[in-house]
Amino acid sequence: MSTDALTRPTYGNWRRPRRPGLGPLGLLGTVVAFGGLLVALLASLVSLTAAIVVLIPVGLFLAPLALRTVDGRNVYQVVAVRIGWFRRKANGSHTYVSGPLSRRTGGRYHPPGLLARTRMHEGRDAYNRSFGVLHHPGRNLYTVVLACEPDGGSLVDPEQVDIWVASWGDWLARLSHEPGLRGAQVVIETAPDTGTRLAAEVLPRISPDAPAAARAVMEEVVARYPSASSEMHTYIALTYGPSGGPKRSIEDVITDLSMRLPGLLSGLVAAGGGSAYPLSAERLSEVVRVAYDPAVAPDVLSARAEQSTTGLEWADAGPAAAVESVQSYKHDSGVSRTWMLTLAPRGTVRSSVLRGLLEPAAGTRRKRVSLIYRPIDPATSARIVESDRRAAHFMAGSKRGLVQARASSEMQAAEQTAAEEAAGAGLVEFSLMVTVTVDDEAQLPDAAITVRNLQASSRILMRPADRMQASAFTCTLPVGLLPWEHTLVPYQIREAL
Repeated sequence: MSTDALTRPTYGNWRRPRRPGLGPLGLLGTVVAFGGLLVALLASLVSLTAAIVVLIPVGLFLAPLALRTVDGRNVYQVVAVRIGWFRRKANGSHTYVSGPLSRRTGGRYHPPGLLARTRMHEGRDAYNRSFGVLHHPGRNLYTVVLACEPDGGSLVDPEQVDIWVASWGDWLARLSHEPGLRGAQVVIETAPDTGTRLAAEVLPRISPDAPAAARAVMEEVVARYPSASSEMHTYIALTYGPSGGPKRSIEDVITDLSMRLPGLLSGLVAAGGGSAYPLSAERLSEVVRVAYDPAVAPDVLSARAEQSTTGLEWADAGPAAAVESVQSYKHDSGVSRTWMLTLAPRGTVRSSVLRGLLEPAAGTRRKRVSLIYRPIDPATSARIVESDRRAAHFMAGSKRGLVQARASSEMQAAEQTAAEEAAGAGLVEFSLMVTVTVDDEAQLPDAAITVRNLQASSRILMRPADRMQASAFTCTLPVGLLPWEHTLVPYQIREAL
């Protein structure tokens, strides 16, 4: 066997764009620093005391910008998170109660937090399949959710896996050409198998005249099989915003999305997505309802197996009660904790780098891994790639010794990225979030250990979304919430910090 047959393809070369500015100060800190120095020089012409009076407040302002955490946040951002948490706790918005006995109008179980103002609509695609459209009126965004059943990489040739990865990269690159697309979200949800579907398929088919031993064997299989199995669901949420021109009605938006769905679904099938189909409004409501109350999962599956529908509406998909704390989020029958990505895998990786993170985790009620993508248009991609390339060349030419070797590696990576972008590849920003749901708050320390072991096997670094657990939990649901679209400070200004 030749060595070429044993060679497995590797992937990687993702890199964080360099932040504009001087060192850790960022663009805003650099402008303030040079402006302060200029004013201090002018004040020194009057007296040294005046120059010191100018430099002291400038230094006090720049010091928190220069001190950053491992994931790149400065002191101002850390303090802002704490202030926001204290404000929510002071006004009681960290708790949520809905239903007929609550003070909320209508007496229904609306989803809380970032989903409080959302509205659900429904349309039909070219194949007459119903699909739900989630409208976020605050940002005028529309989300359509697709479901698929990936084939998996077990017993698959490396060449086929490489083709799937290339097709997935091509599908992501095509998203940057989608008019009005703001972002995409891939959610992989795993949970222990309840056994409801197996029982609904097997037990009604057992013949009354079958031998007692055969009946006992089949009933034992139905009873014991779920304890050693699990279920996995994959969802892709695509969020669209205004693409310019006159404001369109919801009917026009639904018609536009129905024409785009066939092409998007065919791309998912080519990328190894298996059977792909749009998610109806009722199915999406069921997914969100089970996420907030995991104990109702068997009831939802039973109702769907017996009557093929549950009749659940979006206005009843939320929890009856929810309480957010610093490190957890309690909601109906579950307690959840969410982690956010701080460092992607370094160097080259195999196609199975995230397999351990995506597989079911023992001791958890449900686990969701959310990959969030932000496609960048071709014009902006070319500008970002060229800026990184110039910065890498400058750093490589100004460093010496071991640092020069690292800078040379950065330059080679920037050159490769520039060449791939010039050849037609797309530029996509991505992040990752993981939510683990358990039955009791006492199980959270064990869940934290499980997540720490999984991220070590996947060569990534994550941090818990402390004081933001409710919002982070919502962002891992397949509802198309894009974090950068729901921040008080615009995305461009945050990058300058």
